[in-house]
Amino acid sequence: MTIDVLPDDVLVEIFFYVNLRGWDLEMQNSWHALVHVCRRWRYLVFASPRRLNLQLGYHGHGSMSEVLDAWPVLPVILTLRVKFLLSGFLHPKLDQRLDNMVAALESEHYNRICEIRILDTTNSRWERLTAAMQKSFPELTFLQVWVYGDMVPVLPDSFLCGSAPRLRILSLKGVPFPSMPKLLLSADGLVRLTLQDIPDSGYISPDAIVTALTTMTRLETLDLQFLSPRSRPDPASRPLSPPTCLVLPALTKLIFSGVYEYLEDLLARIDSPLLHDLHITFFTNLNFDVPQLRRLIGHVEEFKAFDQAEVLISDLSIQLRLYPKTGVVDHHSLHKLQINIICRDLDRQLSSLARVCSSSFPLISTLEELEIREDDFLPSSHWKDDMENALWLEPLHPFTALKNLYLTGLIARRVCDALQELSGERATEVLPALRNLFVPRFSLPALQEAMLPFVAARQLSGLPMVVDRWKG
Repeated sequence: MTIDVLPDDVLVEIFFYVNLRGWDLEMQNSWHALVHVCRRWRYLVFASPRRLNLQLGYHGHGSMSEVLDAWPVLPVILTLRVKFLLSGFLHPKLDQRLDNMVAALESEHYNRICEIRILDTTNSRWERLTAAMQKSFPELTFLQVWVYGDMVPVLPDSFLCGSAPRLRILSLKGVPFPSMPKLLLSADGLVRLTLQDIPDSGYISPDAIVTALTTMTRLETLDLQFLSPRSRPDPASRPLSPPTCLVLPALTKLIFSGVYEYLEDLLARIDSPLLHDLHITFFTNLNFDVPQLRRLIGHVEEFKAFDQAEVLISDLSIQLRLYPKTGVVDHHSLHKLQINIICRDLDRQLSSLARVCSSSFPLISTLEELEIREDDFLPSSHWKDDMENALWLEPLHPFTALKNLYLTGLIARRVCDALQELSGERATEVLPALRNLFVPRFSLPALQEAMLPFVAARQLSGLPMVVDRWKG
């Protein structure tokens, strides 16, 4: 039996999965191999353009007309990725590809362009491409632009003629676009909105964002990341009373990076009943007041099943991740609730984390396992010998149900030194439910001996605990 005996509909299904597996930024045309096998396969492929999602990928190699003329009329994906040689210089053919890409945007084929991907370009090259995009692209469903540079030009109101009715995914990085809300009002089918590294010149107020979201009943992912802490909303514009909430019925993932005041203003205006994936990054602030974030977290049913957490200390930030009850912690895929605080000083990292834990995480008091570890590349200069030990205990106070505490490296010594200072009746002030303190194997003997008075005091209080070797 050979593949030729399979009926047409079965072959088309096989082609669908072949084409799906072969897709990436450089292989949008993976179906080309299928049409060169035989006349029957060629007919089946071209007879099923929607099922097979047939698209033509164009990367600026040669004239767009020459590339397209050899094929049937199909949607076009434009991709321009800046590539550097090993020497650090740009690929010598990039300028020619850029010229071809600009010509493609200005050609008579522009109304076939369904996706535009411009990756890792510089501001000067982006300016040339912008000039060619001051018109509407009627078939555009995907727009991704990542720009690097200090003086990226602000996108004008005329970008895409201020309208993108078929747009489903919009991803901008480093692109100032203060008139973005005008464009978004026309994109009522948007599924994913990603605005990363928003510069000060591209600031958009919480009010403007919410106004733009009013038509987005299909939005599943909202990603707003500001480049600096100057993204603070005007205090005079902040609502004195809770405004009417906009319901985003399809939103499942929210990513935010900026000042806490902006997030609070945003959350006060939106409601997302299906949200279950939350990633927040704050610029350092020791006076966090985040009742809206606390309300949001408290309303997510999935978060209530979390019983383990991880704190990661790095040179630039401190991070808190929460995990569900799975038995196995996967640091890459399972954490769906994450708070990151950008801060360099260790004492400010710990104080900021303590403030966030006590003010925004009501479920912290139900967690049973916590791991505190340092980043593998944390420099020795990050540890402060003159820092008060009590600072290590501040973030631990809200963990009243914690049973197992895992400590790595120098953190184990610092936390144990802080716990030893809680003598007598004070031994139960922090982590009253703690049963097991796990430390690295190489430091176990010394820490067990040093912790004897603290362990004995806990025993007398009816809250026994042990210091043991961490097998993780």
